[in-house]
Amino acid sequence: MSIEIGQPAPGFTLYDTTKKPVTLSGFKGENVLLLFFPLAFTSVCTKELCAVRDNIAWYNNVHAKVLGISVDSLHTLAKFKEEQQLNFTLLSDFNKEASTAYDSLYELFGYNMKGVSKRSAFVTDKDGILRYAEVLENAGEVPDFKKIQDVLSRLQ
Repeated sequence: MSIEIGQPAPGFTLYDTTKKPVTLSGFKGENVLLLFFPLAFTSVCTKELCAVRDNIAWYNNVHAKVLGISVDSLHTLAKFKEEQQLNFTLLSDFNKEASTAYDSLYELFGYNMKGVSKRSAFVTDKDGILRYAEVLENAGEVPDFKKIQDVLSRLQ
């Protein structure tokens, strides 16, 4: 599937760290920032998500919900969220369905790991339409948060 700006964002239902199902369509009427990341507890992922944590007031001010998504287990994500004091929802895509739908899955990652989420960012508007998409091939890079914030500012 090809992700295209202006098209409806692929739907999904994933479990959060409290073991509750979260459905993208449940955010209708809200702007959403989806942040796919490779693996909890790795240096770049921790830096990226902690930067979002430290700027959560900005996202709240523009009425944007932030959802972090990785193929890590619920238990791993819960521990990561707790240790890093992350103040937004983390979702487990353990079965790789959302990562696949968003073209955000490495076939092969470091240490011969198969099926790890690519670092990527997507913004959906209040109607569930995709307004920003960035998929990074290099896991050492982070999304362009300036561009993301520009898009979210315009969607208010």
